Amino acid sequence: MHYTDQVSLAFHSCVHISRDVNFGWLIRSLHANGASMFFLFLYLHIGRGLYYGSYRLLGVWLVGVVLFILVIGAAFLGYVLVWGQIRLWAATVITRLLSAIPIYGSLIVEWIWGGFSVGDATLHRFFVFHFLLPFIIAVVSGIHLIFLHLTGSTNPLGVSGDVSRVPFHPYFTVKDILGIVLTFILFGGIVLLLPDLFAEPENYIPANPLVTPNHIKPEWYFLWLYAILRAIPNKLGGVVALFGGILCLGILPFLLVGLGDMCGLGYSTVRQILFWFLVSDFFLLTWLGRCPAEEPFNFFAQLCSLVYFLFYIIFPLWNFFRVSWVKF
Repeated sequence: MHYTDQVSLAFHSCVHISRDVNFGWLIRSLHANGASMFFLFLYLHIGRGLYYGSYRLLGVWLVGVVLFILVIGAAFLGYVLVWGQIRLWAATVITRLLSAIPIYGSLIVEWIWGGFSVGDATLHRFFVFHFLLPFIIAVVSGIHLIFLHLTGSTNPLGVSGDVSRVPFHPYFTVKDILGIVLTFILFGGIVLLLPDLFAEPENYIPANPLVTPNHIKPEWYFLWLYAILRAIPNKLGGVVALFGGILCLGILPFLLVGLGDMCGLGYSTVRQILFWFLVSDFFLLTWLGRCPAEEPFNFFAQLCSLVYFLFYIIFPLWNFFRVSWVKF
């Protein structure tokens, strides 16, 4: 109600919300840090799915990947709306990636911008879609839960029937309440005591299209994708690697089809090692995304990107040889 989607007023309208609107500072802090908390638990959820073999529940997993992509889109659109210095250039860089598409790339970029550069039309469209995407996400979340109730969820033991199950209450009720309480304590501490913990100082400078920041970087939850993008010297190759980093999650169930992978990683030391290599690689890519685009960071980003994509090759191969050996 107080935000203005014009490049000349967007930044100052956010300042007005923080300083003049009743509890506007609290709403903005909840919104911005809530996004960080949301992605933190989203990554934990995806990691849990990989560890417990949830990818074998095809419908649940694929809808979850679509949900992940939609959340990334909503977060990026919302990130740009404040119209700080880094946010403007992040929008420019990310939308320009589409110009790598052969023949029609430049036309697509101009169509998204609504002109020949990021401007009022772009900001207005981002505002509209940032408002609409949560409704779509809510619907897809419902579909995700429907698939989950049709197939059931995975568990550390890989139990697929009614054997060895325990009641939801009181075991999981108490567990979930404890998790929610600890989460809100952490969230409340960040919102009230460290509201700028994840903020970039340059985003407190109004956007200036005539001055390029020394180091353009997105929010922390996109840094691993940004590191993969920068690791590829070729523009089209970088775009393919960027989207491939997300879509690899979607093709994982098809790579493991027919391998009888009914349980998680708890009974396979090699697969546990592969998984923790992937987790370590994720943290390294996140750190490298914050580093300047220079050596030796570029070399390590290329190395970590290679390790990331190799996981989706080595992991199915190991499952194939493991199942073949058991059958033999």
